[in-house]
Amino acid sequence: MRGVLEVSAQITNTGERAGTEVVQLYVRDLVGSLTRPVRELKGFQRITLPPGAAQRVTFTLHEADLAFTRADGSWGTEPGRYKVWIAPHSESGLEGEFEL
Repeated sequence: MRGVLEVSAQITNTGERAGTEVVQLYVRDLVGSLTRPVRELKGFQRITLPPGAAQRVTFTLHEADLAFTRADGSWGTEPGRYKVWIAPHSESGLEGEFEL
């Protein structure tokens, strides 16, 4: 990834009533110079769907969104592998992977 990455998922209301969901985007740096959180929240969107309806939710992730204070004390990103999740909470979700 250089610059921008779009991550999206189709969200479907399988219930019998209209529902509201907070769709969340989480990222994990797999090879950083410092131990990072298992899942860092990088974005969220609140959507409301009638019964049976579906909507594609898209998040835009910029390289700067992955910056942190590195082991040498400088601010920036590091090359490596990352996992990404689109989920209703931090314990599950659709998983993907990308490289910076």
